[in-house]
Amino acid sequence: MLFVGVLFAIDAFAPQLYPVELPTRVQDGLTLALSVLIESLPFVVLGVALSIVVQVWVPPGVLERWMPRRAWTRRAVLSLLGMVVPVCECGNVPFARGLLMRGFSVPETLTFLIAAPIVNPIVIITTHQAFGFDDGILVARLLGGYAIANLIGWLYSRHPDPDALLTDRFRATCDVVVHEQGSRGRRSLAQFVIELRAVMPALVIGSALAGAVQVLVPRDALLAIGSDPALSIIAMIALAMVVSICSNVDAFFALSFASTFTPGSIVAFLLVGPLVDVKMLALLRTTFTTRVLVGLVVVVVLSAFAIGAAVNLLA
Repeated sequence: MLFVGVLFAIDAFAPQLYPVELPTRVQDGLTLALSVLIESLPFVVLGVALSIVVQVWVPPGVLERWMPRRAWTRRAVLSLLGMVVPVCECGNVPFARGLLMRGFSVPETLTFLIAAPIVNPIVIITTHQAFGFDDGILVARLLGGYAIANLIGWLYSRHPDPDALLTDRFRATCDVVVHEQGSRGRRSLAQFVIELRAVMPALVIGSALAGAVQVLVPRDALLAIGSDPALSIIAMIALAMVVSICSNVDAFFALSFASTFTPGSIVAFLLVGPLVDVKMLALLRTTFTTRVLVGLVVVVVLSAFAIGAAVNLLA
């Protein structure tokens, strides 16, 4: 990312040092990658800060005291935690890492991770501003996101060894945090550095991939199939995984497709994008194994397709 920044600085302040212009598609890819990175970065920092609050400053037992004892009700409550932690999907990853370090189980944390980017007040407001209650898009997005999150939490709760779903690197990070000594301020600073070192490379790589894929995938091909009830859903799912737009504003992007694509395809876009776009997958890979990510993609995509098809039938 530093290399890209140097290239932009040379182009802006000393163009004579490198007079040859980059190809248009390369420029577009770099611009898109930087826009995704800049859009995501504040939420990542906020998520890291919230993660530190949970790990260091909230006394042991406070969160757990408010949690139900039954596993499925704990997951149901955690899937609504996004209502009080209104950050987008990028910030939710470091916050979820904090929950894991605090002792919450992998299924519980996954339930929060999947629901929070959709079931939070900012996303609800922006989606309502974009679509109102037309064609049930807002209701389908909220209920669909909540249902998918709890389905994933239930599926991974059946795993015989949930800790095996975490990467070795993250488990090593947990050991470092557990043995960290010193004042709360020192522990907060140390944890801030650890978390940023873990998620920033993934964020940069995910942003670069998002920019590259947006340039390489022809949008005309996606638009050509927008009116087909089934193909439109598939196209918008693919688009959602590519463009990597923050869930706080993705409804306004989807609104530009509302006149040519079916309502169900719009719902599928709004469900898939915040959960398994390329940027989010890169961030999730800092914590969860590749097998977990494959499972998440399969469950989210199939569920979003089914919900989108149901919306098309009812619309």
